[in-house]
Amino acid sequence: MTSAEHRSEKATNSMSQSNTSKTSSRISTQEIAAMTPEDVAELAQRLEQDEYSTPFEGLKDWHRLRAVAFQRSELVEPYMHLLDLEAFDES
Repeated sequence: MTSAEHRSEKATNSMSQSNTSKTSSRISTQEIAAMTPEDVAELAQRLEQDEYSTPFEGLKDWHRLRAVAFQRSELVEPYMHLLDLEAFDES
């Protein structure tokens, strides 16, 4: 294998790993549909305790709760204070 082929293969592998990490952080519609009130309560409890080893773990949970709020708002209603969403006027 030439050095150019090796660099090309390495770049392809790096891109596929990057795409995998991007999609793995997203929550699918199926995952949200399968969530129970207990799952959401556990997620909210983690956010309230705020004892994450990195800020990114907390942000990931926040985005997960936000995604659930948009698709299944009835599950998140008791925890809306954690999202700190403010209504705004677009006019």
